Amino acid sequence: MDKKAQFFPYKDENPREKFPFVTVTLIAVNVLVFLYSLTDFEQVISTFGFTPLHPALLTVFTSMFLHGGIEHIFGNMWYMWTFGDNVEDRLGRLYFIVFYILSGIAATLLHYLTNIGSDIPTIGASGAISGILGAYLALFPHVKIHVAGRFGFHQISAVYMIGFWFILQLILGSFSLFDSTGAGIAFWAHVGGFVFGYVVMWVLVRMEVVRR
Repeated sequence: MDKKAQFFPYKDENPREKFPFVTVTLIAVNVLVFLYSLTDFEQVISTFGFTPLHPALLTVFTSMFLHGGIEHIFGNMWYMWTFGDNVEDRLGRLYFIVFYILSGIAATLLHYLTNIGSDIPTIGASGAISGILGAYLALFPHVKIHVAGRFGFHQISAVYMIGFWFILQLILGSFSLFDSTGAGIAFWAHVGGFVFGYVVMWVLVRMEVVRR
């Protein structure tokens, strides 16, 4: 996830009921793929990253597991660890995997629609993780999140932390449509993943398929 949020969530007051096997597995797979990409980084990114100018179904999936550097993968995997375990608790392991992949697809689709013609490969798990954030907000809006930022350490409700993050993505994404502000960050992928995750989880909660 991007650093422009100006805060860093380091834990939540939301104990899980089961060991987050899928969350840990996804983190491990992302790390292993990142290490593999270092063997020939530019070739791997150009081959398996999603390029809007030359869209390919395979790269919609492979791009979700690629990262541009240590800071990129650390940020994404930390958000995955902080928020993914509780969402996995509610959905169950199988449905969590499906939800994660579909969030990533939704993120890539909106990125494609807002960047048609771009020849820059898009990589990263942040679109799928944005879906997890949306689901977390629908499930646990009042859970306290411990964050570190420029003004110190604080505890704020998930609705404020995640809500602020989402608004920031909308603002910066809107700027990116007209100039190069935030070049290199797929803000609309974040928006697409988040909206998908929130709406799907909100519907599942309202239908009482998933307990809040």
